Amino acid sequence: MGNQQKVFEVLEQLGIDYNCKEHPPVFTVEEAEEVWKDIRGTHCKNLFLRDQKGKRHFLVVLEHLKQANLQDLSDQIGAGKLSFASEKRLSKYLGLETGAVSPFGLINDRQKEVEVILDKDLKKAEFVNFHPNVNTATVTITFKDFERFLDWCGNAVEYVSI
Repeated sequence: MGNQQKVFEVLEQLGIDYNCKEHPPVFTVEEAEEVWKDIRGTHCKNLFLRDQKGKRHFLVVLEHLKQANLQDLSDQIGAGKLSFASEKRLSKYLGLETGAVSPFGLINDRQKEVEVILDKDLKKAEFVNFHPNVNTATVTITFKDFERFLDWCGNAVEYVSI
């Protein structure tokens, strides 16, 4: 079963309504903005980070136009120096490839090792958009349903100011 199909099955299992729009592969926010023109809701940027020792891993979710200051973020979550995790770690912990980082990758984190860090401004969004674990589609769900999905995943979730 493909990564994308797993996402749809979990959403359906949870009774979460979603819209999915297929599009050419996108690897950056700039490329994605082109395909997002007619997709409603808040578009999100997802960063997969690790602490200096490589013991803690974080999925940071923020509005796509914001920039995350890693030092400030580190101070807020008490994680020491943060850096981007390698493609190998991304595959190991979330079962994803570069360019397809998404909270839906938490489906693959059976040990619940990845900590989820959400920009608190996302709480204002009615709808949020993420890749369904592939970068050739965008899925739209309500923010309330996104929180239900995160509850189902069982990973630690923290809200911060970005």
